[in-house]
Amino acid sequence: MSSPVVGLAEIVLWTHDLDRSLAFYRDLFGLELISPPEVPACFLSTGELSGGVPGMIVLSPHPDGAAGAFPPAKRERVLHHLAFKVSPGGYEELRDRCAAAGLEVRGGVHPVLKGVRTFYVDDPEGNEVEVIAPRE
Repeated sequence: MSSPVVGLAEIVLWTHDLDRSLAFYRDLFGLELISPPEVPACFLSTGELSGGVPGMIVLSPHPDGAAGAFPPAKRERVLHHLAFKVSPGGYEELRDRCAAAGLEVRGGVHPVLKGVRTFYVDDPEGNEVEVIAPRE
């Protein structure tokens, strides 16, 4: 039986500081904000388009409304991490941009995909973000 799933449409992340999270994903990773201002969440396109549906990261205000109430190092994390696929040329640029922004850039080895490079950073909420690129 073949799967009817053809791709990943969106990942929704709760945030205690919408502006800070938006700056991380839009300004640092270059995702495009596609939601209008009246929508209370920020829908960001990853640039992938499949069947008229873009890949999206959605930043949603945390339901407890307590900005900064859970320091990332102390709160329980449900999401292990999310990963972005980038071009070989964009890998170094993004890694350097993350380091210049003061983020801890951690190296890694993908357990399944051979011939790729990976690094990890944490977003403002403490979610781990992986970057994967083919080797040049």
